[in-house]
Amino acid sequence: MAMTSSDLRLNQIALARRALAQGGAELTDALVGAWLDRAWIVRSWQRCLARGARPDRPVVFEPAPRRAGADAAEQHAELLALARPGLQRLARQIAPVRYFALLTDARGTVIETAGAIDHRNRATHAIARIGIDLSEQSIGTSAIGAALAERAPVWLHRGEHFFTDTGVYSCAGAPLFGPDGSCLGMIDVTGVDVPERPELQHLVAHTARQIEDALILARPHSLRLRLSWPEGWQVSGGSGGAEGLLCLDADGQVVGANSSARQMLPALHTLAGAPLHAADLFALPWTGLFDGAAQDGPRTVPLWSGLRLQLRAERRHRAPVTPQRSLKALESALIDQAVRDAGGRVAEAARKLGVSRATIYRRLAAMRKGAPG
Repeated sequence: MAMTSSDLRLNQIALARRALAQGGAELTDALVGAWLDRAWIVRSWQRCLARGARPDRPVVFEPAPRRAGADAAEQHAELLALARPGLQRLARQIAPVRYFALLTDARGTVIETAGAIDHRNRATHAIARIGIDLSEQSIGTSAIGAALAERAPVWLHRGEHFFTDTGVYSCAGAPLFGPDGSCLGMIDVTGVDVPERPELQHLVAHTARQIEDALILARPHSLRLRLSWPEGWQVSGGSGGAEGLLCLDADGQVVGANSSARQMLPALHTLAGAPLHAADLFALPWTGLFDGAAQDGPRTVPLWSGLRLQLRAERRHRAPVTPQRSLKALESALIDQAVRDAGGRVAEAARKLGVSRATIYRRLAAMRKGAPG
């Protein structure tokens, strides 16, 4: 049977990996050549080597902190609430190809899992736990560390991981940005001993954009602007032509923008550091953006660069209300999710959350009675 291009690439990497182990700390020409179109892998391997790591060193996955689940629910309550629907949709889509989904914080620590996760599989159990550190410093080259380092979607298959021990994984990842452009974490999909599925890079990036938009729309705002290039233009690279989303308050201050909007309007990259006004972006009286919200259909507006954007304005007459949930309610929801993820095994859910089985039974009984726990 003829070898596929994936097999040939992995064989080339395996040979170069062996030469690296025998010959020193420099990447061989063969190894670099296998990744001519993906320089980010070379950069990640070089960072691992610079830290003194060796590919054949065992990877030790430390136990998750006892209260990792409760801590994640408390520290990332809004992100988890808004990300879970998208994460669950993603998990359902990738289930037929035996992948599952992870959500990490900006440091690469897992804060949520989703999908068909078989904890009887050692390799799966090692990474699919809330509180586990999956950063590049901890497990070497992976989609998680690379997406956070490169701030871009990535795909990684088997032997492309730095450590031999992590060569059973195939994974795609995409960074997740907040309304101000800061990196909140990333979304990862991983399979164990599965065929290569590079198209998952696009799917996970699409999911990240959906969650970013949900985060923006949850912020109080008076006007949302949906941005695109004028009809007939084609956008190559970057967001692939995805719609930009920009939200303003009643005074014209920018309160949130998604990744596509930041690519269309580079001034938005300063949003994380200082307030930005609509007048800094559009070469027209900013109040006209609100007046135009009553018009039907999109309209074309000028930018200070001389280019023009097409936008559709949608006025919001009152600020969105984000439901406030008590810590008890959040913990009860977390326990319910953990029990479902564990297939109803209370002992497994208790171990994952770092609480006693009695606590879980008490909360489940309270929820059945309609109380928060």
